[in-house]
Amino acid sequence: MIRYPVAEPDVGAEEEKNVVDCIRSNWISSLGSYIASFESGFASRVERKHAVSTSSGTAALHLALLGLDIGPGDEVLVPALSFVACANTVLYVGAKPVFVDADPKHWNMDPQQAARKVTAKTKAMLVVHLYGHPAPMEPLLALAKEHGLRVIEDCAEAHGARYRGKVVGGFGDVSVFSFYGNKIMTTGEGGMLLFDEDALLAKTRLLRDHHMDPQRRYYHKALGYNYRMTNLQAAIGMAQLEKLSRLLTKKSTIASWYAKQLHKLEAFDLPPAEEWAKPVCWLYSPLLKENVVKRISREKFCDKLNKLGIDTRPFFVPLNQLPYMDADRNAAPVAEDLSKRGLNLPSSSKLLEADVNYIVDSIKKVLGP
Repeated sequence: MIRYPVAEPDVGAEEEKNVVDCIRSNWISSLGSYIASFESGFASRVERKHAVSTSSGTAALHLALLGLDIGPGDEVLVPALSFVACANTVLYVGAKPVFVDADPKHWNMDPQQAARKVTAKTKAMLVVHLYGHPAPMEPLLALAKEHGLRVIEDCAEAHGARYRGKVVGGFGDVSVFSFYGNKIMTTGEGGMLLFDEDALLAKTRLLRDHHMDPQRRYYHKALGYNYRMTNLQAAIGMAQLEKLSRLLTKKSTIASWYAKQLHKLEAFDLPPAEEWAKPVCWLYSPLLKENVVKRISREKFCDKLNKLGIDTRPFFVPLNQLPYMDADRNAAPVAEDLSKRGLNLPSSSKLLEADVNYIVDSIKKVLGP
């Protein structure tokens, strides 16, 4: 039986109060006061002009690509090491994801590798802040400017992280966040699309709501989608937003507990923290050292921890290796190495230091003498 899940939502009295208020108001669907409050509050937190809430982070990515007119014949640079939604949404719009290997220092998109992938068909770059560590935005933005590329920032795993002092989500033409149940802040499911361009506001809101003409109900001028967030979700989101700083502080403390103890074991490469970045602990994500995986595979290591009641997750499979992707299977050796050695440890903000001590003691047992 799992005693320590990898992640669990930190919800309580604040969220309950908002949800009860929402239910009593009888506005529980995609209309209601919490929607607008959550959008404006989150936009302010990320220092963007506009926010459009969505049913998921994937929906937000899809709307970002549609809003920027990415479509058939276009290519989009995508990190090889990321969640599959990054590539899938590019395929949704008929474009081609072109996979860029990771940098071994910070695990995000390598700007030099990205520069080699640009062609006349490249129209955009989807930059992911992987496992809470910011991507190197300056060289990536310079590359985008040089070639006239649009930049989409995927901040699903990096709520509150900062690059050179500025919060992530404020760099790209468009940024997206996810509020899935395992994220630092959650609405159960849900996402957010953020930008400064006024023209994108009406466009993405139309696409989010079946492209229904706001002046003529049930008249649809073009194809649209049902990507609305509910007022119930937004009610939870408002409570989560109000305590985000506390959640980030607790997550940082948990990361420090892990780092202090795992450093002594000399069995792990600890998560990166470049001098230009202020990462956040979405999940605590170390790498097993090469000499360790030669002795015990990552899969066997995680299986043994699972039997001790400790849930883990492997790193993402490199997207260029997925069977339905039109990609060179050997094009991302750094991402492949990270994928084979990386694991995510329990990282709930509810963890106590005694819990982390137990988890580390269990790791010691699995590693053996």
